[in-house]
Amino acid sequence: MLAKLTAKNQLTLPKRITNELGPVEYFEVEARNGQVVLTPVRIQRADAVRAKLAELDLTEQTIRDAVA
Repeated sequence: MLAKLTAKNQLTLPKRITNELGPVEYFEVEARNGQVVLTPVRIQRADAVRAKLAELDLTEQTIRDAVA
């Protein structure tokens, strides 16, 4: 099955593939061994907040200091 990359770097996935995946808006994209790998991601707002907090590496003391 072929998919064409447009001049604007847009790619349309074949309907057969998207039907198998179900309702997905976002994909994690990576290049692996010369291939483009798309992994469906279902983003939930709470997950995004947790991920951001983990990146910030906040401690309880940091939060206490900020509140004070």
